[in-house]
Amino acid sequence: MRLVDQVRSKTTKPAVLAARGLVFGILAAFLGLLAFVLLLIGATRGLQAIFEPFTDQGRAVYISYFVIGGILSGFGLFFFRKRNSGTSS
Repeated sequence: MRLVDQVRSKTTKPAVLAARGLVFGILAAFLGLLAFVLLLIGATRGLQAIFEPFTDQGRAVYISYFVIGGILSGFGLFFFRKRNSGTSS
């Protein structure tokens, strides 16, 4: 029985651990993406509710889109600049 246990620990355990890691990683990425999308939807709707008392609904929607778009563009520009900071020329 010791030989069987040794063979199993060398062959199937790493495969099972890799499969579990892959499945849980994909699940975590999916749930993280879902949470990010729901956060964006909530932030957009919250901004619309904030701006609606000051303007009409159509303008509040456009303002909220511009604010969220500006924030996301700012993050994109930040990461775009960082993409080559680790390489030396």
